[in-house]
Amino acid sequence: MIYLDNSATTRIDDHVLEAMLPWLREDYGNASSIYAIGRRARVAIESARTTIASALNAHPAEIIFTSGGTESNNTIIKTALHESRLVSRLAVGATEHHAVLHPAEAEHASGIAAAILPVDDRGLVDPSLLDGLNQPDVLVSLMHGNNETGVIQPLAELRQRVNNVVFHSDAVQSFGKIPIDVQTLGVDFLTISAHKIHGPKGVGAMFIRKGIDFKSHQQGGGQERNRRAGTEPVALIVGFAAAVKASMAAMDERAKINRERIALARTLIQRDIPDVRFNTPVEGALPHILNVSFLDADRIDGEAIIQAMDIAGVAVSNGSACVSGSQQPSHVLLAMGRSAAESRAAVRISVSYSTTEQEILDACAILAEVVRNLRGATHK
Repeated sequence: MIYLDNSATTRIDDHVLEAMLPWLREDYGNASSIYAIGRRARVAIESARTTIASALNAHPAEIIFTSGGTESNNTIIKTALHESRLVSRLAVGATEHHAVLHPAEAEHASGIAAAILPVDDRGLVDPSLLDGLNQPDVLVSLMHGNNETGVIQPLAELRQRVNNVVFHSDAVQSFGKIPIDVQTLGVDFLTISAHKIHGPKGVGAMFIRKGIDFKSHQQGGGQERNRRAGTEPVALIVGFAAAVKASMAAMDERAKINRERIALARTLIQRDIPDVRFNTPVEGALPHILNVSFLDADRIDGEAIIQAMDIAGVAVSNGSACVSGSQQPSHVLLAMGRSAAESRAAVRISVSYSTTEQEILDACAILAEVVRNLRGATHK
């Protein structure tokens, strides 16, 4: 199989798995226990917390472990509104992940004011839209790097326009791929996850800026500084830290490989497949994502392309894995002004540092053949 869906998840690195195994076998203690095996688990967790905090230029006390990006996003939005009562209104980007959009919609349905901020044809929020929101009772949530198109929101610039709001960013897709400094970005909350950077599934983290009165949304214990109850999954947290260390150490090298593979895919698709539109900009995007729509959408469908590619041994997607197979047009592309048909007839290629040039050559040749067959005509 040629795996080109690394935005959905990544293969766990061998060294990450090896780092986890002792905490599943010998050192399986509960980190809240005071005997030796529990104390060792606590030390491992706090060491991991320090590693992840350093990667974000944060303080270790500002990192709270969760089960992943979805829990982190939900917790931040709901706790800010209810348990902590930091804000009374929401404003979220139209191209956010559903882990932000759906909680915002649910809160709006319950009577909370929740604005959906439109984007331009590149997927960027118009900074002027934020001017009327610059109040301390507003939570603004804007994704750092989009999971479908890879476009990067200029968070630091946007933050300058809304210096009074509570500011959150879902950085699940960008963390480990490009530098993230929470001080430079000016965020109050940030969401990250392990399985997008060759770590294990089932673990993520929230950055919560020091000084914020953030109460637990999930009760049942005093873990994570009374901010997230539940026994910590030591092996997953250790694996998360191991993946972060590797990502930070090799970030420039991996980004270079990713950009080369994506540039090659863009060149081959443009050369061999007529009537396409690239939804990922050449500049200002994450290094590992390429999203392309096929313009004769009346004759072609993204799901059909994905299924045909799968039969041929290539894994690609049409956007978020959370809604894959729903036959719905991409809400991200719709927000960017694409038609419903074009938003359905889209494919996302996402690579990793282990993706080879030959895999891109083979996958793009297969894609061209699939599209020709679906269109029912031969183009050269």
